[in-house]
Amino acid sequence: MSGPNCVIREVSKDVWTFSSPFSVMNIFPAKLRELGPVKWIIGADRFHHMFLADFKKEYPDAKVIAVDAAKMKKEVAGVGLKFDGVLCVSTQAWGADPPNTKYGFEDDIEHCYFSGFLNKDVAFLHKDSRTLIQADFLFNFPAHEQYSLAGGTPFFSWSSWNPLSWTNRKTVWWLGHDKEAMRRDVKTVANWDFDRIISCHGDVIETGGKKAWTEAYRDFLD
Repeated sequence: MSGPNCVIREVSKDVWTFSSPFSVMNIFPAKLRELGPVKWIIGADRFHHMFLADFKKEYPDAKVIAVDAAKMKKEVAGVGLKFDGVLCVSTQAWGADPPNTKYGFEDDIEHCYFSGFLNKDVAFLHKDSRTLIQADFLFNFPAHEQYSLAGGTPFFSWSSWNPLSWTNRKTVWWLGHDKEAMRRDVKTVANWDFDRIISCHGDVIETGGKKAWTEAYRDFLD
């Protein structure tokens, strides 16, 4: 991730992306140390948690926060990772925190946990830059920036799988297994003030992010 193929970019003040070809790499971005101390390590859904323990080892003073599904996987695997917070909407979940728990970043970043989404994702809003940060809610392929230094064919180069596409709309409808909970949380995010969307998969949507969100999730907003 910190090698010659990684595009390190400040997309807005205090918001940085580290874009590299889609693969599994256990390498830490050296640029993080220049930005200051790492305060939080977030497992933002049930799949994006593979290196939480590695990051904790690298940044021992950081707090580890994850969704309940990710914590459950780590507990079952016997990783021995201590969690400082568990995101969920129910205290009956796997060690979840009480509703409206504050983690310390709320002045800068708002978050919404999607209990009705199969991947158990969390949406984050960086308020000052009006940036929505998310993992699997929206894909924006092809992933040009991730491959711009690496050469080769961008992941999903043949695809027009983007937030305005029929593919994305139908995929998120299928992933939304609890339709009522989805309607609640989709509307919450739709009411946030953002223009940019940073996705784990694909290029950053620099502007028009609100339109992208409402189009991708219009079946939940009707």
